[in-house]
Amino acid sequence: MLRLALPVLFEQLLAMLVGFSDTLLTGHYLDRPHLAAINLLAYLLWLLYGLFSVVAIGATAMVARYVGAGDYRTARRVTNQSLFLGACFALAAMLLGLYAGPRIGFWLRLSGESAAFSGQYLGFVVPVIPLLMVQVVGVACLRGAGDMVAGLGIMAVVNAVNVAVSWSLVLGLGPLPQMGWTGLALGTAAGYSAGGLSALFLLIGGRSRLHLHWRGLRPDKDLIRRLLRVGLPGGADTLTLIACQLWFVSLINRLGDLAAAAHGVAIRSESLAFLPGVAFQMAAATLAGQYLGAGDHRRAGRSVLMALLVGGGLMVTAGLIFFTQADRLPFVFLSSDQHQIARETSPLLRVVSLGMPPLALAMILSGALRGAGDTRWPLLITLVGFLGLRIPAVYYLCFPQVDLPLLGLQIPGWDLGVLGAWYAMVADLTLRSGLILFRFLHGGWKHVRV
Repeated sequence: MLRLALPVLFEQLLAMLVGFSDTLLTGHYLDRPHLAAINLLAYLLWLLYGLFSVVAIGATAMVARYVGAGDYRTARRVTNQSLFLGACFALAAMLLGLYAGPRIGFWLRLSGESAAFSGQYLGFVVPVIPLLMVQVVGVACLRGAGDMVAGLGIMAVVNAVNVAVSWSLVLGLGPLPQMGWTGLALGTAAGYSAGGLSALFLLIGGRSRLHLHWRGLRPDKDLIRRLLRVGLPGGADTLTLIACQLWFVSLINRLGDLAAAAHGVAIRSESLAFLPGVAFQMAAATLAGQYLGAGDHRRAGRSVLMALLVGGGLMVTAGLIFFTQADRLPFVFLSSDQHQIARETSPLLRVVSLGMPPLALAMILSGALRGAGDTRWPLLITLVGFLGLRIPAVYYLCFPQVDLPLLGLQIPGWDLGVLGAWYAMVADLTLRSGLILFRFLHGGWKHVRV
């Protein structure tokens, strides 16, 4: 488990440093509208990852099963078909991004300057979406084969290129021009390009016996159907989660740039806890898939519980840091004169510290279910949590009154602002963690066919 989890932990640390770098640059050298925009863009870039997870989740589950059974020939076929299918998704995403990019900030309730900055940023990122797809899907296939080190190496390249280009162009280091916000966007695009090219190089070279070759990219209807059968519910779960998160953040944006900026800084701080969550989620997915492929149901269950114990313990420890250091953490991303944003951020960190145990359960157990190919239940649980609890609670807790147009009524709200949104988030995590724990203990995930 540690052999699988530790490389992903360091990989996620590097990915987090990219986000930290962008937020730090924005908070220290740019203005509040830029900070509100970078928060929204973090969700939009997450949306791209979620789109490709439709392919990546199916690829990880199927490659893990075939590698566990010793059938590398079929695992290679799955890898090639995953990249073909991912290319179709990437083309659609790029066309949609070219149309919606300039408008999406306004659609998600950012004000004039912040919305314009988000559209400008996306103009540089959208053309490199195909290379982002190669990185996401390629790494997913390698993880299914048990190769977690490749993803770490690729993310090291992404991190180095992104940070070097962003800092150089935002600040105008040496002979380079000082490009500000545009330099930040160029750094992101350069990092994605380097990551995609690195993944392509490894797969062409046959990393972990998963060879990429042109003949394997011819469409195979049977394998594509099986990939989608597993990946569509899992990808729909991720996309639903992201879509609901965008709805969630659009409600926060209605509260103004101060609330949006505080929310963004708190999310960046909270991402510390996501590091062990994602790492042990990936380890649980790979182990569950490979042990089920080998027919060992007992070890599949034990490996997931061990991942939950270790990963969950680390996440709870991070929660204690959030609670005790809530007044200091915001200034990692903010200059010393931005006290108003820091005051808004500190209570959010104390609230989310209470959500670490349910977040650990939801993340790691849902990863195990997806790795086993049981992707429908996580989708249903996500819908129940967000649409049944989080979004209605945000309307009620954040605003002074709630309109119910279907009933022709207005009811008073609690008017807690952005803090109310974070109370709603913790309540949602608690509900979803209980439901997904029930599904895991039920054991039906051990008998899903892929």
